[in-house]
Amino acid sequence: MLKRYIYILLCGVIVWGSVRADNAAKRTEDISSIIRSQAERRKFDYFFLEGLNLKAAGKYDAAFDVFNHCLAMDSTASAVLYELSFFYLQLNRPEKAVDMLKKAVSHAPDNFTYRMTLASASHSTGLFGEAAEEYKKLTELYPAKTELNFYLGEALSREGNIEEAIEAFDRLELTMGMNEALSLQKFRLYMSIKENEKAFGEIEKLAEKYPTVSRYPLLLGDLYLENREPDKAYECYQRAYAIEPSNPYYIVSMSNYYEAKGDKAASEQQIRNALVNEGLDVNTKVGILGRYIARLQQAKQGMENVNTLFAELIRQHPEDIDLKLMYGSFLSSAMDNREEAGFQFRLVTEMEPDNQAAWQQLLNLALQANDYPEVVRICHTCMELFPDTPEYPFYLGIAYFQQEKYQEALDTYYAGIKIIPNENGRLKSDFYGQIGDIYYQIKEMDKAYEAYDEALKCNPQNIVVLNNYAYFLSLDKKDLDKAVRMSSQTIDMEPENATYLDTYAWIFFVRGEYSLAKIYIERAIDRDTTNSSELIDHYGDILYMTGNREKAVEQWKKAKELGKKNETLDRKIAEEKYIE
Repeated sequence: MLKRYIYILLCGVIVWGSVRADNAAKRTEDISSIIRSQAERRKFDYFFLEGLNLKAAGKYDAAFDVFNHCLAMDSTASAVLYELSFFYLQLNRPEKAVDMLKKAVSHAPDNFTYRMTLASASHSTGLFGEAAEEYKKLTELYPAKTELNFYLGEALSREGNIEEAIEAFDRLELTMGMNEALSLQKFRLYMSIKENEKAFGEIEKLAEKYPTVSRYPLLLGDLYLENREPDKAYECYQRAYAIEPSNPYYIVSMSNYYEAKGDKAASEQQIRNALVNEGLDVNTKVGILGRYIARLQQAKQGMENVNTLFAELIRQHPEDIDLKLMYGSFLSSAMDNREEAGFQFRLVTEMEPDNQAAWQQLLNLALQANDYPEVVRICHTCMELFPDTPEYPFYLGIAYFQQEKYQEALDTYYAGIKIIPNENGRLKSDFYGQIGDIYYQIKEMDKAYEAYDEALKCNPQNIVVLNNYAYFLSLDKKDLDKAVRMSSQTIDMEPENATYLDTYAWIFFVRGEYSLAKIYIERAIDRDTTNSSELIDHYGDILYMTGNREKAVEQWKKAKELGKKNETLDRKIAEEKYIE
């Protein structure tokens, strides 16, 4: 009996010992798991912080890689998903950014920043319905942030849900009060659903709330006039006049009113009365005349009488610089009277030699007229007046290049590069691009390609350099793989540009890939608006190599008719074959 008892007791001890051993092993495993989890969390935190530091330092490529590494470690990390969304926005992949933000919100639904960014990104990518849903959730989660109703209203209106959009703006108005921008927004929405009475009621409420402000009855009148209700417009204008008779906007509105009534003489007389009114300062008069010109341009009406109005103003204010600049711009753009415009700008430079706006206008006129000696004169003067402005050496170099003064152009560009700030890589790239063109023109090919390489270091997206570099390489039958890559970039950036398509086609031609060349040259010709003889000549060459000799000769003849003249083209036509 005793032995049996001892046996049972021993068995129990063995079993109990085994259970204790199992529990100890389990606890050890749990502790190991916790330690491992903590170590992984520390590793994740280290890399995430490193990604933030790299981003702050402007090392975006490295930061992007680190954040993706973090995502591989923890695909539910909302903070990482949020950071990556910005990179995808910068990479012009908005759909991917929205997808990242949706995941971030799903794992952290109460995070205001994530949800707000998702709503904004959805709106900017045209997902107005989804944006509206997110803004709705935000207004429910954060009722104290009443400004969210503005974003909600915007998204709803873009989605076409006008009634709900107006309700959102109404809620916003209850908290922030009535204001012009909000009332105009509601006005437009009511007009879009043809509830005109409510629409005009919004502006009327503004006028009633601020009875001493003439702007609101004037605004209401302008809106009535735009809605072809001139009688109601006139009543509003008279209300505005009673509040502030000297308001210059009243004069312009009344001029518009008479124009709408078909009384052109009365319309112009309103403007004349304002311009001779000694009670109005010159800035107000210039503003009135400017709005009058804008109205004529919008209505595509003649500008014949504007000259006399300017003449009257200049007679009254002969020393006013801004008036002369405005008159010169008007003569140049609206009247195409470059000679008289130049006279006005020169007067300004004589009265105020350091007026850079006037010098720039004179330079623009000289460039438009291809008057390169005048460009040289202006640029030299401006380089003395504004020595830190690199644009003047740039245009001076162009003028020298056009006059075939290549060394002077090179000297100018190299000197100009020295005054360009290091951060302005785009402008430096343009300078090096011009240098490359000059070296190619004087047949110094190696220096040309070196300059193009420098240009692309400063700005890898310089599309003009990419195209010229690729084309010249194809003409030299050199580095054709590189030429294809560069030309392909230009097509990606501007797929409808006939010149870039022609370059791409010609590279394929030189490589002997005639079928591809034919596809792209035909696309180039379809998009060409200049009747380029060069494109047509290339088309003939490509057609010949694809076995269509008869049509090739037709294209060569057409190129000659369009003005291309050289001995090789004449021989191709005469011998009816391609000649390199």
